[in-house]
Amino acid sequence: MFKIDLHTHSTASPDGGISATQYSKALETGLLDAIAITDHNSIEFAVHMQSILGKNIIVGEEIMTTQGEIIGLYLTDLVPAGLSPAVAVKHIKDQGGIVYIPHPFETVRSGLPAGVLEEIIDQIDLFEVYNGRAFVQNRSANSVIWAKLNHKIIVASSDAHGYRGLGGTYTSIASFPTRETLTNLMDKGIPRISRPTMRGLLYPKYHRLRKKLGTK
Repeated sequence: MFKIDLHTHSTASPDGGISATQYSKALETGLLDAIAITDHNSIEFAVHMQSILGKNIIVGEEIMTTQGEIIGLYLTDLVPAGLSPAVAVKHIKDQGGIVYIPHPFETVRSGLPAGVLEEIIDQIDLFEVYNGRAFVQNRSANSVIWAKLNHKIIVASSDAHGYRGLGGTYTSIASFPTRETLTNLMDKGIPRISRPTMRGLLYPKYHRLRKKLGTK
């Protein structure tokens, strides 16, 4: 089985802290087999890491739309922030990308509400029902029900903002993924879930403060 995490944040995210060395380490040690780097409104770091680590890195982006966040996977071009969900999804699809919905129904972390999900329902490829940082506003139960009622493929991902957030929550799949095979593999995948640590929950606040103060 191959361990894949489709939602992580590098040092390029304002609240992220996973470095190039740490992504390399996670793959080299077998902590994970494939990782999507999904920085906030940016793909530059992900593109750079893919040039170094190859197909083990999936270029993604967590896009802030007017109604909440959407992730695009296997991107070649940046999707601008501030678009409506429908237009953002079109940008993803136009470049052959995969539409992934992170932490749905959450308000604390800008998840898409049910009404917006209904508007783009036919374009949703993957639906995150287990988020490795879900604690204050854990909507996993609601997400599972919505996904099953609407026949969407469920996903478990870490949403890691630091190295120690990796390797706890991910999805096990039967073979190494490509853009063409990812959704089918995830449809038969097995979610692996762990409880978030306090350190993992505080990573975003820590990294924002650290960058504001200009410390390493």
